[in-house]
This record gives sequence, C-alpha cells and structure tokens, in this order.
Amino acid sequence: MGIRLLLADDHRILREGIAALLARESDFELVGQANDGVEVLKLARELHPDLVIIDLAMPALNGMEAMRRVLIEAPNMKILCLSVHDEKQLVAAVIDAGASGYLLKDCAFEELVRAVRAVMAGQVYLSPAIASIVVEGYRAKRADAGESAFSQLTAREREIVQLLAEGHSTKDIAARLSVSSKTVGTHREHIMGKLQLHSIAQLTRYAIREGLTSLETSRGDQPGRAGSPR
Repeated sequence: MGIRLLLADDHRILREGIAALLARESDFELVGQANDGVEVLKLARELHPDLVIIDLAMPALNGMEAMRRVLIEAPNMKILCLSVHDEKQLVAAVIDAGASGYLLKDCAFEELVRAVRAVMAGQVYLSPAIASIVVEGYRAKRADAGESAFSQLTAREREIVQLLAEGHSTKDIAARLSVSSKTVGTHREHIMGKLQLHSIAQLTRYAIREGLTSLETSRGDQPGRAGSPR
C-alpha cells in the first residue's frame, strides 16, 4: 500500500499541479484535495491519510489551526507544511504545533518527494533555508538564556571532567597530562565550583548527560583504570 496523502492549498492551479506530480510517484496515493482548513478537517476524518501536505494561508480556517485540530484528533498523522513564508517565529510555531516538516513553495518537486518520504520514515524535514533559520533562532535563544556552565569550562577542565568521570584517579590524571596532582586538584575544585556540583557521582552524571562519556566508560572498573578519584 502506498503513502496516503491529503493535499491542501487554496490556489487551485498550484494544488492541481502538485497533485499531478505526486500521482507520478508509484508509492504515493493522493486520496484527497482540500481548498481550506475546514475541508482539511473533514477529509482527514473521512479519509485517514498518512500525511497531510498543507498550506498555511488558507481561507475559512488557516493551515496552522487546521493542523492543530487534526493532530488533536489523530496525533499519529503526519503534517508537512508548504508555505511562502520563512519568518522564524512562524516556522518555530509550526514545528512547536507538531508539524513534521516545513518546505518553502519555491522548492523543487524532488525536494517535496524527499520530504514526504523522510517524514514518513519518522524524521523531521526542513528546507535548507528553513533549517538555517531554525539554527539561528536556537543560537539566539541560547544567547538570550546566557552561557551554559559547561561552555565556561576551559579545554583542560573539560578534559579533566571526562577523565574523572571515567574513574581515573587524581594521580593517574596528573601523569597523563604531565602536571602535578596538586594542579589536577585545583582544576577539580574550579570545575566543581563552575558546575555547582559537590561529588564525583554528580560529575559523572553530568559528563554522561553532556555526552563526554558513556555508562560503559564511566564505571571505573575497566582494566588499567583506578577506582574512585582521590
């Protein structure tokens, strides 16, 4: 059975053009077309498509609201937005509302096909231009939130965090890094202060969460590894 698609756009010539192209894909089955958000809801209930390709600017009920209502009734249904708008606030709102993809209408048809298949494979698909907008928005949000504690660590401190979390002793770390045990101890104190942690157990959990080490490498009982840091 092919991927069952519902296509929604209030511009008939554009909608029918996309529909004709979709019909050429052997694994796609276009089960319905809608020209406004109200019709989207009606056809989604009646036809149970796998994926809805939806324009955001439609009469009667806009695509954003139609998408929200569809996902309330059928949370497993996939939504792929096709729009002329690339404002980052709108893109973020669409993704937050549950869409699995966002394409700009100036994309090639081949990209639409890739997006449909990616979304049906459980991925989120964004047009390259949209992806850059999302990344920029994320960076701005992180900047507004302030620098993370981890980013305040020096390269040497991050190295020591990993070694401590992996179960190496202070003496072993000092030998590896060609520094004194006192220097390692000083680094350790600074690390704990910056991260506001109070034990090696907390530091280990932090390192795992940040992806610096894994459960397997942080057990401290591997060959050649010392036990708890001293």
